[in-house]
Amino acid sequence: WNPKMSPYIYGKRNLIHIIDLRETVRGLLRGMHLLRSIASAGEQILFVGTKRQVKDLLEGEAKRANMPFVAERWIGGTLTNYDVIRRRLGRLEELEQIEAEADFSRYSKKMMSSFRREKRKISRNLEGIRNMNRLPGALFVIDPRREENALREAARLGIPTVCLADTDCNPDLVDILIPANDDALKSVTLIMRFAVDAILEGLANADERAMVREQQREASAIQEPRPMSGRTRGRRSRGGRGG
Repeated sequence: WNPKMSPYIYGKRNLIHIIDLRETVRGLLRGMHLLRSIASAGEQILFVGTKRQVKDLLEGEAKRANMPFVAERWIGGTLTNYDVIRRRLGRLEELEQIEAEADFSRYSKKMMSSFRREKRKISRNLEGIRNMNRLPGALFVIDPRREENALREAARLGIPTVCLADTDCNPDLVDILIPANDDALKSVTLIMRFAVDAILEGLANADERAMVREQQREASAIQEPRPMSGRTRGRRSRGGRGG
């Protein structure tokens, strides 16, 4: 365990540290508020969790919220060298186009095999952030001890982080900490369900505000008086002088 996590620990029994559930609820509420506000502002939230037991869950919940995710492994520079990552995704689209055209006469079998290997590698590592067209507004991370590189990149760019962390993590790297068991699938499932529900609520609020703005623009366009043409104004002025 990390001694810096002592404020979040209720006690110890049989050499097992017991997390204070009041701190878990407090962190979860703060995290939900941040995620909801960022989603309502139209920003994306990047989900990060590469532990084997949570990869499938994280991918499914991220897709439910229509948000980018990293479930395979964190590529160094995903945030700090974002332009390079976008170029690699452009290369993925190029390889997919080559495979879709199936014009094997242009390439040898060896080259086509090399293209397929390259495509699988890029897709495995970057498929989750393929639709992330800009830097995210926040990161939701499972196990900050394992994803330390992602947290350091986010801190360098000033991107807030919400993390589900066990007693062996360093809370200094996290903006909003949700102390909980990050190894138990039931624990991670519960926390992520609340987090994604908050994001979906924020997205719904953003859609409602956009609809209201559109209605206001339409109403103002209908009520706005049409300006008179110069010819009409001239006839009226001449008529006034003649009288």
